[in-house]
Amino acid sequence: MDKLAKINTYHVKLFADFIGKLKSTQDGDGTLLDHSMIVYGSGIADSNRHTHEDLPVLVFGHGDGTVKTGRHLICAKDTPVTNLHLTLLDRMGVHPETIGDSTGRVEHITDI
Repeated sequence: MDKLAKINTYHVKLFADFIGKLKSTQDGDGTLLDHSMIVYGSGIADSNRHTHEDLPVLVFGHGDGTVKTGRHLICAKDTPVTNLHLTLLDRMGVHPETIGDSTGRVEHITDI
C-alpha cells in the first residue's frame, strides 16, 4: 500500500502540473483550461474483482463555458461512468447514442 500511495501521489502531482500549465496558457478570450474538459480518475474500483462502481472522477475545465465548475456531484447508484463521457461529448458537439455500457446522460452536469 505504501508503494501504491507513492505512485498515486506522483501521478496526481504530474496531473496538477498539467492543469497548472493549461490554466496559465492564454487561448483567445481565456485559457486552455477555460476551453477544455479534462477527465481524471480511475476506470476500475476494485482491481481484484474488476468492478467499476462508485468511481471518483474529477472533471477540470469550463468546456468553453458549457460546464459549471466548483461542484461535488454524486450520481445515482449504478450510473455508468460512460454516461459522464456521453454528456461531455454532447458539450463538444458530438452526439453518439451510446458508448460502452452507457444508459443516458448525467443530469447534474447538463444543468449549468
